[in-house]
Amino acid sequence: MTTETNVGIPAQGGQPQGQQQLSLGTAAAKNLATTTKSEPQMQGISSRWLLRMLPWTQVAGGTYRVNRRLSYAVGRGRVSFVKTGSSVRVVPPTLGEIPVLRGFEDTALLEELAARFAQRDFQPGDVLVQAGQPINEIFLIAHGKVNKVGTSKYGEQAVVGVLADGDHLGDEALTEADGVWAYGVKAATSGTLLALPWPAFQELADRSEALRDQVLQFLADSQQSQNKHGEREIELAAGHEGEHELPGTFVDYELAPREYELSVAQTVLQVHSRVADLYNQPMNQIEQQLRLTIEALRERQEHELINNPDFGLLQNADYDQRIQTHSGPPTPDDFDDLLSRRRGTKFFLAHPRTIAAFGRECSSRGLYPDSIGLHDEQVPAWRGVPILPCNKIPIVDGHTSSVLAMRVGEDNQGVIGLHQTGIPDEYQPSLSVRFMGINEKAIISYLVSAYYSAAILVPDAIGVLENVEIARPRD
Repeated sequence: MTTETNVGIPAQGGQPQGQQQLSLGTAAAKNLATTTKSEPQMQGISSRWLLRMLPWTQVAGGTYRVNRRLSYAVGRGRVSFVKTGSSVRVVPPTLGEIPVLRGFEDTALLEELAARFAQRDFQPGDVLVQAGQPINEIFLIAHGKVNKVGTSKYGEQAVVGVLADGDHLGDEALTEADGVWAYGVKAATSGTLLALPWPAFQELADRSEALRDQVLQFLADSQQSQNKHGEREIELAAGHEGEHELPGTFVDYELAPREYELSVAQTVLQVHSRVADLYNQPMNQIEQQLRLTIEALRERQEHELINNPDFGLLQNADYDQRIQTHSGPPTPDDFDDLLSRRRGTKFFLAHPRTIAAFGRECSSRGLYPDSIGLHDEQVPAWRGVPILPCNKIPIVDGHTSSVLAMRVGEDNQGVIGLHQTGIPDEYQPSLSVRFMGINEKAIISYLVSAYYSAAILVPDAIGVLENVEIARPRD
């Protein structure tokens, strides 16, 4: 019998068997060495451009009131729907998003009105409305996209608007003397709409005094002298000569202006006293725990500023400032359209995948977006306006998102951030770290609180490009 030796196989300590060790091995040497350590790392930290770009206004009383001129025009909201199988129904309370029904509180009548809508499906290219025809129905778009088609000065057809999920049309008949469609409506995609004949609405109005009063008040407001923004007109005289009698005027204000209360994000940081006492070299354990906790709070703060239903920018942007893409993906034409709707746009805000989709569209056209320096970083830009990434903007169903464009600052009647500095135990502006004590298990507790909100001073301070297709098309 022969015995084989495993020559060349390393033994414990890294030395091959059969060879004599001539020096100290690294495994043993590590016991006498000082390890160089990094601070605790965190994958959830993003660039948080929104927090960096918003000008922050001190709110000493915890509440910020936005005073505006009196406006007679009621904004057009979005109607919501419920889908059961292939059947689609409108959610009755959301009919209040139609201007003529804004503020109407008779729930039973809204439910009866919702039941009178009939469902219709459409396919791409279907003509839903012919320009010049009498307006005899109101349409609610449950799903899909339609184009408003007009005629140019020289007789050519052109798309003058795009409507999508939740939009409605046809209620113009109440305020137009002739009651005819000023534009045609053509389906751009397949989808579903709900239609209500005007006689069905009129029959309900004849039976309900409250609904008649609602319609009369809407008509009275629409006939008031107002500018293109729906604000009460300020009477002026210009270009006159001699002793012309000047008009008298005054500037009226909203009687119930909107108020924003500071919101809060909080957590209780817990550290065992043994850890805080014995394991503080070379890094302070409480400081490192607090640093990462604050990073998470700031991330949540930016998420709330975008998505909170009460004050989030995406949720509270005026519906008249929301537009649809021309073809689906974010094109330079869409960015130009978004940019043209407000003065002094400071920046675009988009999900990184949306920015990548915009880059693909530019490349396909042989265009190359600018790159500008901002806060010591190079960021893409369009028409000189930076396009900043924000991963808090949601991606719906994995393939559609939104782009925000905003003007900022109180002096510019833009978007502002709200906070309060000088609060007790302040650690950072409007963020406090308050010692809560040590419990019977020797655990130290700190209450960490961040206070914030955001306000849109006038509706055109922010615009939204909606239903942006970001999925990469197949070759």
